[in-house]
Amino acid sequence: MSEPESPQGERGAARADRPALAPAGPAEKRTEREPEPTLTIDCRGRRCPLPVVELAKHIGDVAVGDTLGIAADDPAARLDVPAWCRLRGQDYVGESAAADGVPVYSVRRRA
Repeated sequence: MSEPESPQGERGAARADRPALAPAGPAEKRTEREPEPTLTIDCRGRRCPLPVVELAKHIGDVAVGDTLGIAADDPAARLDVPAWCRLRGQDYVGESAAADGVPVYSVRRRA
């Protein structure tokens, strides 16, 4: 006996394999004019809260106005990094993808 098709059809079935992530808003998408991060911290395999802990630890490693990237495969980082930026007065630039597809969240240092 076959399983009934989901209301989303094949698209919904493909999404079931991916973790549930909140979509980034239009202001959070990186434009092609945005430069690559000055420094990128590799947080692959580290779970919440470690990507944000590393962000806080290394934000001072870039000059004011420069961008720090956090490569993180933890789904929580998609929400945690922008929230950290709001709380700490930094600019969340947006999300891009590393060569291996892992999200890279970019933060511009304000002060």
